[in-house]
Amino acid sequence: MNICIFEDEKYRKLLPLVYFRPVYELRCGIIPIKDKIIRSFSNPNVILHARDYLTEVLKRDYPNYYVNELPANINQVLFINGRVLADPHFADKFKYNGKDIAYIKGDDIVAFWASGENLEKFKNKFGTPLAKSDFENYEKIEISAKLINYPWDIINNNGEQIVIDFNILTDGKARREGKIYEGVHLLNEHFIHIEEGAKIKPGVVLDAENGPIYIGKNVKILPNAVIEGPAYVGDGSLIKVSAKIYENTSIGPVCKVGGEVEASIIHAFSNKQHEGFIGHSYLGTWVNIGADTNNSDLKNDYGNVKVYVDGELIDSGSMFVGLIMGDHSKSGINLMFNTGTVVGVSCNIYGSGLPPKFVPSFSWGGAEDGFVTYRIDKAIEVAKRVMARRNVQLTEIDEKLFRKIFELTEEERSKAGVK
Repeated sequence: MNICIFEDEKYRKLLPLVYFRPVYELRCGIIPIKDKIIRSFSNPNVILHARDYLTEVLKRDYPNYYVNELPANINQVLFINGRVLADPHFADKFKYNGKDIAYIKGDDIVAFWASGENLEKFKNKFGTPLAKSDFENYEKIEISAKLINYPWDIINNNGEQIVIDFNILTDGKARREGKIYEGVHLLNEHFIHIEEGAKIKPGVVLDAENGPIYIGKNVKILPNAVIEGPAYVGDGSLIKVSAKIYENTSIGPVCKVGGEVEASIIHAFSNKQHEGFIGHSYLGTWVNIGADTNNSDLKNDYGNVKVYVDGELIDSGSMFVGLIMGDHSKSGINLMFNTGTVVGVSCNIYGSGLPPKFVPSFSWGGAEDGFVTYRIDKAIEVAKRVMARRNVQLTEIDEKLFRKIFELTEEERSKAGVK
């Protein structure tokens, strides 16, 4: 079976988290959205549709997939929206009955079949996000499905997705293969999975009484840390001494995390090593949170949090929204972020006072001094240095991507008065 995971025009509502990646590479639960879709099918041939400027990096990262092109001699494809949180039986919804049909949820295209002339039409759409107008001539069927529309949707669904992923990955047989030192406390241990190479030091409490805990390969959890499930810690990550990791938190691979974290997603290769609170937040890759940085995730009047989305301040409909921070951004020590703050990619924020609730990408400064543009050559130089510390090389493809995103974000800096 041929499936193509596509991006549509609503990707913009997930910026800045998706400047460096397609929407389906966002993490929700233990694995990225893309992997949830793929696993619901039986050995599918996978095609990835994405914005054109992401093609090179995707081809490098996924050499076994077709990216923004169709394989030769293919005559039928099931296209699936990359914002879908696919459940284990997702594939059962799409039995081909000899006719190209679009499956919808409200005003969203969840999936559609394309063959013949329709397939030729969409072949020309590779590199461009699909629009609702592309389906005017399609017969449409309403189905039940869950789609991600905003960053807080990912955060709010994270706990449930950890449980689903845990059950599938362990197949009901959680194992404890790492080194568990004397003095570690495992609560409801049948719902605690610890991969090989992990080290759990004395005094650690893993509390799975309210949800499962998945610890990846070569994770190190230092003494007296507490993790409450549902929770996930990815391969090669470090949980610092006395860290407090509360429920509904996913920490991706190769992160260093300390202090207090609640109901948040730290994508991968990011550090929040010191004291301070991060809650109901999503941090991208190569993020560094300075010591004693805190974010608010609840207003004093307990009202809905308003968040900037694609330049517009909207009501999230949620009481809890914390910090949304794009890739390669950093906060200085003792920084405070207001509820629902959005920080773009490659920002450097420091100083006292509350920064504005929207900081455009490639901004340098703080609440007192204001912001100036973070020069692209300097941003790339710093990124190279940071990535090298994790033995990751910033390649020509990555540098080209940086420069393209810098161009794409010029307008948001201009509108915010960043010069």
